[in-house]
Formats: sequence, C-alpha cells, structure tokens
Amino acid sequence: MNAPDPVLIVGGGIAGLSAALGVAPTPVLVLSRAQGVKGAASAMAQGGIAAAIGEGDHPADHARDTCVAGSHHNDLAMVDILTQSAVDAVHWLEQQGVVFDRDAEGRLQLGREGGHDRSRIVHAGGDATGAKVMQALVAAARSAPHIQRRADVDVDGLVLRDGRVCGVCLLEADGTRSVVHGRAVILATGGIGGLFAQTSNPADADGSGLALAIQAGAAARDLEFVQFHPTALAIPGVHSLPLVTEALRGAGARLLDEVGNSLMDGVHPLADLAPRDVVARRVWRACREGGAWLDAHMLGASFPKQFPTVFQACMARGIDPRVQPIPVTPAAHFHMGGVATDAEGRTSLPGLYAVGEVACNGVHGANRLASNSLLEGVVCGRRLGQLLRDMQPPGTAEGHYQVLRRKPSLDAASLLHLRDLMMQTMGPVRSGAAMHAALADCAAMDGWQGTLAQMMLQAAIARQQSLGAHYRVD
Repeated sequence: MNAPDPVLIVGGGIAGLSAALGVAPTPVLVLSRAQGVKGAASAMAQGGIAAAIGEGDHPADHARDTCVAGSHHNDLAMVDILTQSAVDAVHWLEQQGVVFDRDAEGRLQLGREGGHDRSRIVHAGGDATGAKVMQALVAAARSAPHIQRRADVDVDGLVLRDGRVCGVCLLEADGTRSVVHGRAVILATGGIGGLFAQTSNPADADGSGLALAIQAGAAARDLEFVQFHPTALAIPGVHSLPLVTEALRGAGARLLDEVGNSLMDGVHPLADLAPRDVVARRVWRACREGGAWLDAHMLGASFPKQFPTVFQACMARGIDPRVQPIPVTPAAHFHMGGVATDAEGRTSLPGLYAVGEVACNGVHGANRLASNSLLEGVVCGRRLGQLLRDMQPPGTAEGHYQVLRRKPSLDAASLLHLRDLMMQTMGPVRSGAAMHAALADCAAMDGWQGTLAQMMLQAAIARQQSLGAHYRVD
C-alpha cells in the first residue's frame, strides 16, 4: 500500500513548525530554503511573547491594546482568539522545552513594550526569545516521527488538480526540478522585508510565498500595511540590520536627536513607548534631519545580561551601549497584509493554507502590537495543524493537473533598485506622487518581486487616508 500524501509545509519558522507539531500523527513534510534555524525571521525576533499572564491582567486588556495599535482595523473575532489563547501558548512552548526568564521567586518575568498599557511580555534569554523558541521547536520537530524535513529547496510553483492545490514544484540547490504531492499545502514563508533597502528580516524574507499564492489566484488582503521597526542598528550599506529591541525602551532607554534632545516628548502620551508606527515616523524624520540615537546608558553593567543580542551587535561595530548612544534607523519589520485567510488559515484556493506573517487573518489590523507576532505564529500554527489533523484527506481520483510556477526573480541590479524604491516610497512616510512614479517604474520590471511591489503600491495608492502604519503626507 502506498504511503498517504503528507501535509506540505513551506517554511520552517515558528508558524510552520507549530503547525507541523500540531498536525501529529498525520505525516508532514517541511520544506525550507535553509537548515535548522538559519534563515528564519523567527530566530531573529528580540521581542517576546505577549500574554495576559500577570496579576490583574486580562485577555480583554491585551485585546484592547491590540486594537488600539491596529487603529481598530482588526478582525475582532481573531483578536479574541489570539489574546484568549496566549497563556496556553506560553505553557505549550514550555512543554516543548522553551525556558522562559523567571525572577528569584520563580515567577515569569514580564517586560513592557510599545503600545502595551502594562508589563505582559515573557522572554527567553532576554532579547534572544525568537532564537530560544526556534531552537526548542526545531528540536521537537526533529524528534517527532511524523515530521520529515527537506532543506536547501525553493518552492517556486503550485500544483492544482481540478482547481484544488495538491502539491508544489521544487527547485533544488543544483538546479534540478521536481514535484511533490500533498494532501494540503501550508504557506509559512514569512514576510516581505527583503523587498526594502533596510530590513530587520533575513534577506530571503522577500515575499516569495505571497507572490506564489497571488500568481495561483489566491486572494490577498491589506498589502499596504507594512510595519517599520523604529530602532534597527544604523549600519550604512547593510541590507539586513540587527534589531535594537523595543524592550530597551521598556527598561528606560530614550530616543534622542543629534543634539541630545528627546525625540518623543510631546509627540505621544506614551512618549518612547508609543505604538511603533508613531515612533518609526519620528525616527524616520530625525534620520533625515541629522540622525537618531537610543540612549541606554542607565542600564549600565546590567546591559550585557539583560540584552545580550543587542550588546554583542553593538560591540561588534565598536559601540559600547553602556556608555555610548546607539545609532538607530527604521527598517522594514513586519507585513500586516498577506494571503487572505479565515480564522483557521484557509485561503480562497481549496487545498492551500497560510499561517504566520505570509497570511492575513486581520488580527493585527493596520499596525501590529509589539510581541504579538511570535504569539500569532504559535496560536494560529497550532490551530491550523489541528484542523488538518482532523480533516479527511481529499480523494485521489484522476483529474486535470495544472502547474503554476512563479515568475523568475529579478537580476541583482534590478533588485537593489527595487529595494531603494520601496524604502523611499513605501516607507514610514508616503505620498501619492512618489508612489505613482514608483508604480510606473515597477511595471517595467519582469521579475515576480516587481509584480508584488506593484500590488503593494496599488493598495497603498488606493487607500487615500492615513491609517496605522500607512501614513500619507498628502
């Protein structure tokens, strides 16, 4: 008897691995471009996981902050699912081997980040939460008998049978091609930061999965909403920048201009802990007026232990953050838009599902609340895995097969030009005239990145009023 077709998961970050673990004992094949934790934006996440776990906190409070940050563009049902599932997600991660930071009495240490009205962020290893969670989930997946993994492959096409997605096209590292069939295909390919000149994402978080789904006919949603992290380490000429975690501002660090004045006083009632879109716009303008810095000297000797990732990144570039301000710049960080899905991760194409940053279920609205992204990956990944675990596999009757491949990639020079174009016109501050000019430029590009950029620009042009992370000066 032939083995049953597995669930195919494209992407090996937190969302994909949570889905893979949740689908047990149904067989799973995880397909990724890189081995282990390499290449996953999840592993670079310095923020933690938001959960109403502290005394006096409640999921309704977490939900309120999520909707305020999202400019009330959020899907309220999804916000309730996310915030009510958060505490359980933390406990599930502990069961997978994640060791969260605790105080001397053994209680979870709770940090505060922008947009939250109280401390509700759990961390693992200080600012290394994403890496710690990824290490645990990769280990759990490797020991799970129902999960197989193939790395160093690029999924550049979908296979449909009578309109239902039933497999993927693989491009191997040596240039050979193959087709793998599955009972369902889950896209967990991350975001689109790689399309911008400065990003906190790995370079290959370039929207490839989103472009693949759109080209196959799947509906997209909210493509104009791109969150910029306000404080990436400013390194001239570098594409993928180290983050300077928002938790530093939660611990007392202040944003300053070139002469040492506060950037955020009088800009927002929460000052340095204002929602990310507000802070990103202020830092963006400061960088064009002379520069922006984060002063965290008040942390003193505790800095290396509390924020080891930031400390190492700064010291490697000759900056001692215990005594020197850190130069910062906004960087493309998170895409609130993506492949349109329902609460379970179904797309408009039968057989195709999406989860994590590539998906848009409306939970983040127009601007994601800090530390809700890892949470979304776990909560929605587990929900989708359980849905497919309980679903009967489709029949294997013969039908009409169709192979839909993604367009080729842009050449290196065109991609560099596109990244600069997107940073200038689709950054924290936008104008209709600049976006229209960029749209004409992208229309002349043959690669799939140009097509995706066109769709994002069209969505941004169509939304003529500012909302959340979409801010138009006109």
